[in-house]
Amino acid sequence: MQEYRAMYRQDLYHRLSTELSGNHKKAMLLWVLDPVGRDATILNQSLNGDITDLRAATEVICSRTPSQLQIMKQAYRARFGCYLEQDITERTYGDHQKVRLRSFPSTSRFFFFSLYMPESTIISAVDDGWMQLLLAYLGIPRYEGPEVDPAAAARDARELYRAGERRLGTDERAFIRVFTERSWAHLAAVAGAYHHLYARSLEKAVKSETSGTFELGLLTILRCAESPARYFAKALHKAMKGLGTSDTTLIRVVVTRAEVDMQYIKAEYHKKYKRSLADAIHSETSGNYRTFLLSLVGRDR
Repeated sequence: MQEYRAMYRQDLYHRLSTELSGNHKKAMLLWVLDPVGRDATILNQSLNGDITDLRAATEVICSRTPSQLQIMKQAYRARFGCYLEQDITERTYGDHQKVRLRSFPSTSRFFFFSLYMPESTIISAVDDGWMQLLLAYLGIPRYEGPEVDPAAAARDARELYRAGERRLGTDERAFIRVFTERSWAHLAAVAGAYHHLYARSLEKAVKSETSGTFELGLLTILRCAESPARYFAKALHKAMKGLGTSDTTLIRVVVTRAEVDMQYIKAEYHKKYKRSLADAIHSETSGNYRTFLLSLVGRDR
């Protein structure tokens, strides 16, 4: 956008916003931002927009790597003048319990604050477990490599079983600890160990032991740990399934993943749904909006 301004003495974002309309405009305005700017914008709109969309906020946070999250938090602060953690906390507890910016100058303090608070389509109803999970996921450094200790994975699987299916009620903090402190590779190994030990999938255990936005957050982390491409392929299918299309989801996923792992998403989509992603998008969209999304998805080989 800076090159465009230098060449034409115009702001590209402003020009696009005045000349385009509808879903084509939404997709294009998101695309012209840099990747962290896209994530920050989606999060701000999801948490503070006219329609709260906690599914979108959860997806963006729980599908990013620790290094991506650190850069994204800085971009959010620079673009919107407040901490992302602050907006998450305020969304949970409401304006009457706002967390003032100067009171929590670091992510670690936000996480400490969350740990000692009292327990208690578009998703707008939020619970305390969701807030604690996301603050921890944003604040705790995690290993990003592929190495896994099988014995440690088995220990975590046993801990999750004791915290959930083995007892009456659920120890949410045990789930938060394992899901936010472990790498994706380790968490995928935990899921494998859980199935080996208890002949039941960890995903089914999460579904039976948790609910609401807390369940959504755990499942997003787990599914992305096992296969980000499969997670996003499923999200795209759900966005275009049945009557009507969730263009918000379609735009968000296509635009944010186009430069990341779209080829893998396309392969997973075709494998699971027996049709190409491009064909599905072509049948659910039209006009310049369709043309633009298909240009991001790319031709099938």
